[in-house]
Amino acid sequence: SLSSVQPVEWTTDVKNQNFDGIILVTQSHDTLPDELQCLKAPLQDYSSVDSGLGEEVVLLKVPGLPGNRLVFASTGPVNRDYDDVRRFSDAAVNGIKRALKAGMQRPLLVCPPHKEYKNSTLVAALGALHALYMPLEIREAKMKPTGYKVCVLGLWAAQEAQGKKLMELLPHCVIHLLSLVSDLKILEKEYPCLAAVNRCANGVPRHQARVIKLQYCGEGPIQKTLMLVGKGVTYDTGGADIKAGGIMAGMHRDKSGAAAVAGFFQVLAKLKPTHIKVLGSMAMVRNSVGSDCYVADELVVSRAGRRVRVGNTDAEGRMVMVDLLCEMKEKAVRETSPHLFTIATLTGHAIRAMGPNYSIIMDNGLAHRRGNAAQWQKAGDVLGDMFEVSNIRREDYEFHKGKSEYEDVLQCNNLPSTATPRGHQSPAAFLILASGLDKHGVDSDTPLPYSHIDIAGSSGPFPGVPTGAPIVAMATNYVLSGDL
Repeated sequence: SLSSVQPVEWTTDVKNQNFDGIILVTQSHDTLPDELQCLKAPLQDYSSVDSGLGEEVVLLKVPGLPGNRLVFASTGPVNRDYDDVRRFSDAAVNGIKRALKAGMQRPLLVCPPHKEYKNSTLVAALGALHALYMPLEIREAKMKPTGYKVCVLGLWAAQEAQGKKLMELLPHCVIHLLSLVSDLKILEKEYPCLAAVNRCANGVPRHQARVIKLQYCGEGPIQKTLMLVGKGVTYDTGGADIKAGGIMAGMHRDKSGAAAVAGFFQVLAKLKPTHIKVLGSMAMVRNSVGSDCYVADELVVSRAGRRVRVGNTDAEGRMVMVDLLCEMKEKAVRETSPHLFTIATLTGHAIRAMGPNYSIIMDNGLAHRRGNAAQWQKAGDVLGDMFEVSNIRREDYEFHKGKSEYEDVLQCNNLPSTATPRGHQSPAAFLILASGLDKHGVDSDTPLPYSHIDIAGSSGPFPGVPTGAPIVAMATNYVLSGDL
């Protein structure tokens, strides 16, 4: 199969003729460092006939430069109250698009460090790689023989040490599958809520559910254990409460939470951080509609023994994760400094509340006392993987408490999340209640920190290319903190 890893090289020579064009990402040509003065004169000359230089991406013919071509992609202002490091990745994306249009196959990305954004070069490189990502569907169709949009992406660094560091921080290796659960009887016994969602899809072999388990254990004494559960709904029709009115399109992306778990393990495999252990569970399930689909009003007993009444089959994400979260909870009491997470494209309300481009994180009591959400938000700011913080309130628990003697927990109401007050916060309370995590609150003998991350808004546009959120923030927070 074709690799998805874009070849990358670095150089300290801005005139390196191994490349066929330069993409300059910076705020202004007037502030270029001495090493890049050869780029300043042609841009000054251009600005003498176009006062709009910096407002749009421009392509200049500059003899002596690689390929005799210079693409200038200005970041625009970066010091206003609302500016952040994403200015550099946005500019790099625009620069790469212009370079591709010009036919470049070996572009050299030049982004000198900015005094207020010390990671601007890395952020620009990540933006360039995102623009160069070749989707799996295109690679499998062999529409591009090499599997890459360009032969190589070059990265300019002022010093050799900076170049080597850049390459270290751009992980690109494949992990090995450690274990997989597919036997229907095991799924029904160990993960009954997941099995309920899988019931209809199970009749089609290629749609049958899988639970994928991953583990990483760094060298040295373990100081922190991360326990990650990712929503991997491979396609979401909505089930019996079918997604009508044209809102089903794009639901092949409902597996982005599980993809984020897998992506983080790729980072771990490449960078090999010490003193950390990570357990991952990916709930790979299709929410199908048909004669055997689960329906509203059904009662399902969760792994934790909680009687769950189904309110809406389109709230399948919390169902497929809750038993895996319960399993992680059971393991957590034996781990060193554990922290549990669920990661999911869970609710349309997340987009309604915070808009696109932002992940949402919310902590249980212990995680909140430790300032976890604020720490994640700060980590996200470093490389532009942005977070907003929400809180799990008492109203969220009340919303999901059983409304009759039949059930302990109500899965949800019969409205879409976008029409439900606190539509992205309350699912976290459901996950806590139905998994039995409420028995491990701050008032218990064995409190466990838990955080729910909703990436419905940040996972990427459709149509469009997924972003990979929140992998960069996770890596920054737990792996790269000493390197940035």
